[in-house]
Amino acid sequence: MTQLLSPLKIRALELKNRLVMSPMCQYSAADGMPGLWHDVHYGARAQGGVGLVMLESTAISPQGRISPSCLGLWSQQHLEAHARLVERLHALGSAAGVQLNHAGRKGSHSAPWQGGAPLAIAQGGWVRTAPSASGPGMDVSPIQALSTQDIAAIVDDFRQAALRAVEAGFDVIELHAAHGYLLHQFLSPLANQRTDAYGGDFDGRARLTLEVAQAVREAIPDAMPLFVRLSCVDSKESNEGWTLEESIALARKLRAIGVDLLDCTSGGISAPPTKREGAFNADLAQAVRTQTGLPTGSVGGIDSLALAESLLSDGACDLIFAGRALLRDPYWLIRQTAPQGAGLVPPQYARAGF
Repeated sequence: MTQLLSPLKIRALELKNRLVMSPMCQYSAADGMPGLWHDVHYGARAQGGVGLVMLESTAISPQGRISPSCLGLWSQQHLEAHARLVERLHALGSAAGVQLNHAGRKGSHSAPWQGGAPLAIAQGGWVRTAPSASGPGMDVSPIQALSTQDIAAIVDDFRQAALRAVEAGFDVIELHAAHGYLLHQFLSPLANQRTDAYGGDFDGRARLTLEVAQAVREAIPDAMPLFVRLSCVDSKESNEGWTLEESIALARKLRAIGVDLLDCTSGGISAPPTKREGAFNADLAQAVRTQTGLPTGSVGGIDSLALAESLLSDGACDLIFAGRALLRDPYWLIRQTAPQGAGLVPPQYARAGF
């Protein structure tokens, strides 16, 4: 059996293989609700044998959305809609995860194919919130620095969304502290110019991420895995901003809280997330895993079985997060692992000769 097809147990959850559908925004929700697009999009990857389907960035509040078309989990109605989707993913043989997020200063934008521009209030946008009113991402849409009372409310929003995720039947929760969104904005000195307890040195900048992780860990069952997606560096070209050394220190604290896996990526504060070929974030995942003992996932440019196998065999990571490869082909895992993955082929499709 290939490493990629081997099972992995995390707390009480046993994944049938090591492939995770990486959370990728679809910008196709109405009022935060998953609908037909999400049923087909996620269902196809579950049908294709993916061990864990991780839903895209799902906002903890209306103000936490990236765009008006993003998924949300801030009400009972959202809970019920997500529960129906989770039930379908389970019926198709996949575990289901949800990535909880607050976009911060990167919110209130149109969908990428609509230009991705910031939305004015009159266009259906909203006042964005951030650690500081200045910093990367300044444009015509207003940005408001969060008060300590606002921060406490956001921590509770994460906690409440996590409780809804549990009730909806999700198997895994991931907190989004990467790609320039709110938690990452607090971590990075490029975006956080605060002088209170939530800014300044490492402890201040890490405080919100740790408070959110602690609140969510305490709210969800002990048996439920908790992941964190982290931009382990702000830049792979320089040591400016948030650094790998700080990520390793944060990973140790997250592990002590009860976080089970760090989903390691990069970039997003002053530039788009790093995009290169050939497992370009694997060195980050391996450094965290080696120096902290915390299991890791690697994402970015992993588009072949040989590459995934080498990462798992070399101890770079415990899970493979595949993004663009699974967008291109829902049956990527079956094709890559044939004939070993023949058991993943739906019997209805067996005649297709995967």
